Amino acid sequence: MIKRALHIFCLRGSILTLLLLLLACCVYAQRRTKENARYEIDAKRYGVDLKSEEALPRGKEFIRLDSTYYVGWMMEGLYKHERSADALGFKNAVIPLRKAYDLLTTEFDENFHRVFLNYSSLQKNFTRFYDLLLITGALIGAYDNINMPDSSMRILNDIGRYKFKVDNLEELAFGQYFHKAWLYHRNRFLTGKQFSFLKNSIEANEKAAFDLCYSGLRYADEHKELSDEWFGENVNIIERLRIYHNLAILHSYNKNYDSSAYYYSQLNDYGVMSQNNYAGLQLELGNFADAEHYFSLAKEEKDEGYSLREPFYFLPQLLVFSGKTKEAIEMDNRIIYENGSTPGFGWYNIALARSYLYDGQLDSCEIALKKALNFKELHIGTTLTQSQYDFTINLLKLQLTDKKVEQIKFANRGWWYSFKTLWKILSLKIEKYVTEYNTAFQLTKNPEKDRMVYDLFCSESTTTYDEAWYLLKDFSSTYFERKYREYQHTDKRENIHRYFKLFEAKFQLQGGRVKTARQSFNAIIQNVTLDTTYEKLYMGRLYEGAIKSNKIFTEEYNHYCNSLYTTYPQLIPFSDIRIPMKLVIAGEENENIRAVIKELRKANIAWTDKDNIPKAEIRFEQRGNKYHARINTYNAAGKQVVVNENVFFSKTAGTGTEIALRLFGKGGAQIID
Repeated sequence: MIKRALHIFCLRGSILTLLLLLLACCVYAQRRTKENARYEIDAKRYGVDLKSEEALPRGKEFIRLDSTYYVGWMMEGLYKHERSADALGFKNAVIPLRKAYDLLTTEFDENFHRVFLNYSSLQKNFTRFYDLLLITGALIGAYDNINMPDSSMRILNDIGRYKFKVDNLEELAFGQYFHKAWLYHRNRFLTGKQFSFLKNSIEANEKAAFDLCYSGLRYADEHKELSDEWFGENVNIIERLRIYHNLAILHSYNKNYDSSAYYYSQLNDYGVMSQNNYAGLQLELGNFADAEHYFSLAKEEKDEGYSLREPFYFLPQLLVFSGKTKEAIEMDNRIIYENGSTPGFGWYNIALARSYLYDGQLDSCEIALKKALNFKELHIGTTLTQSQYDFTINLLKLQLTDKKVEQIKFANRGWWYSFKTLWKILSLKIEKYVTEYNTAFQLTKNPEKDRMVYDLFCSESTTTYDEAWYLLKDFSSTYFERKYREYQHTDKRENIHRYFKLFEAKFQLQGGRVKTARQSFNAIIQNVTLDTTYEKLYMGRLYEGAIKSNKIFTEEYNHYCNSLYTTYPQLIPFSDIRIPMKLVIAGEENENIRAVIKELRKANIAWTDKDNIPKAEIRFEQRGNKYHARINTYNAAGKQVVVNENVFFSKTAGTGTEIALRLFGKGGAQIID
């Protein structure tokens, strides 16, 4: 019995031993298979351009060979990231990139802790280190582009535990300092309730951004000797310059303009200054010629990937300021045509809407605004945000609705006698009230409204001083009159003081203090030096205020009307101003042409035969079943304002009104259907 038991025990032991041997052989075989697979992967990956079409099938192949190895996931993720142009694309890129990051940092965790132990260790682990740079940069970029800054910050904090002695290798960087600082600045108006890493105020977030920049400079100094020896001095220099770039932006936002200029000069000395950001600083300072110069240089820079090209948003603003609305429209349409529905499409349509609005083309403005509203914009590589996007659209909608009302009044100076017209105006007033309420609500909830709206010019703002007026004018006139008087003593930007003076005078007029406002407007006109190239919109608003504060058809009134007509005529139909104008009709005459002229004469224009006032000459002729009107206008001194504007029409209704608008420089199609 004992012998039988021992025999069974020995037999079972042999079987178990055999099974263990077989298991060991299987594990060994699997390990050899995995090693072979990885050897094959490592051999095949070299020579593959990660931006080429070959990268994706190679990545898929590597995942099939060994799904626990990071390389295949990395190649798939980088390929998708490179071609992403919308939120879905970046979300799809995040999945393989995050998989690659987790596999790489888990398997090679100890290697990364030792990578900077000595130069031999760096050489041994350099490929993994470089891959980590690639994966991290793309992953953080994808997170940023789908508005997940908390995930970006977690990755950066995780990288920090390795205590790498360099944060970048020239074109690539982790961004443990400069990118963290950028995340704080970009999300400065939010708090820890939205993203856990944030502080609880704008001031605290800005301080955190500054602290990270200065910590980054100390870090670069601490490791400079090793960085210079192992990688060359360029790596350390670039590390510092990336932080200088942030400091220039931060100091500008915090109104430390001298400090901002210092860091921009440092960047310029190395040839890496952002022309676009420096242009934004010049715009904020009121140096409009310099702003246009640097925006124009930035416009010519090579486009990298799918992202908003900010010069094409801000340059049209300067063109609007200069009264060159048709040039602005052309620029906006060109960039929209060239880029299509890629990130930036929404912003470009906002810029286009603004250009149409100041050219008097309200229908086209509304179409562009609707396109922007219905487009899911991605704010890639910019500090501009969705809240700014929404606010800018609403503010332009508010101005558009206001101008629609004024256009109805301009088209028929006896508008109050028509029930149909009154109903249209009432409907628009209700629409305006709803838009104004929504926009004002956005403003009151905006913790940086002083900086973005009240300051009138800010390089981080996406709205203009003139658009701010359309929102603020219905608030407390006394409060804002006092506020803009105080700005003239506290704000460091001397070139912007005249804008504060203008707003003070406008709020005096809005509050019913007409005589005081008239004195203020006259004082600005007589004593303030203006840039007549880039400040035509400012001059137009100045003359508009002077007209409204003077008695109608007096010598001063007529003088300022002529000045406004010469400077920015597109403003007049929407300003509730009735200017005197001489009308000269020539060419053919028939029933249809007389109907058009009759409608034209109903416009809110003081038609007169007097001399030394603006004059309009219109020549009509019939061409088959259509009619042609050629328009030329002149100011009081005989200088031509509108030159050979052509309008072709077949129907008479509405044509007189359109011609009346064209007398004031409005653009649009030549053929009216």
